[in-house]
Amino acid sequence: MKMGILGAGFLGRAMATLAKQHGHEVMISNSRGTETLMSTAAAIGCRVGTAREAAVFGELAVVAVPFRHYLALPVAELEGKIVIDTCNYYPERDGHIDVLDQHAITTSELMARHLRGARLVKAFNAILAKDLETDGTPAGESARRALPMAGDDLAAKQVVAGILDQFGFDAVDAGSLSASWRFERAKPAYCVRLDRAGLLERLAEAKREVELPHGSWRH
Repeated sequence: MKMGILGAGFLGRAMATLAKQHGHEVMISNSRGTETLMSTAAAIGCRVGTAREAAVFGELAVVAVPFRHYLALPVAELEGKIVIDTCNYYPERDGHIDVLDQHAITTSELMARHLRGARLVKAFNAILAKDLETDGTPAGESARRALPMAGDDLAAKQVVAGILDQFGFDAVDAGSLSASWRFERAKPAYCVRLDRAGLLERLAEAKREVELPHGSWRH
């Protein structure tokens, strides 16, 4: 499968690396220009392009940018495509967004409004980039790490579940995009090593207006 990676930070690079390791064709992009990605592309063995070029290239796109930049994502080029939204909202980095602070909408629903026509699936946001490259294990192993996903398109979720499994993780369907708040930043399931049963428990524990202490997921 051709994957376009929009964003070349830690998570974008980790996604590109895993995709290449599992036989996918990859184009990675960032907002600073293709010339800044040459060493990254050489290390991963992938192509480089602009965000629009990566969006056109990919049969599937991965969005891995700071959330404040979501309105800069190309719309027409992603229409009809499966888009994996890995983004998280950090007010201290992204600035305060009232509808998110008021819990009126999820980050993925907000992104989906912008990427009208895209088949958005929230996934790969609830794991640290360094763990993404090291925590994957073959299917069937005991205590295999599970990762949550959410989306409104069942067929798109099935594709993303397959990628999660290929990368070494059990996929747990948390429901629609409107339920994706259950594994957003500072929720019990966020960036914690859990097997399927443990993840289901943590998703059920989540309360919309209750956040864990800042940075607790890094320990």
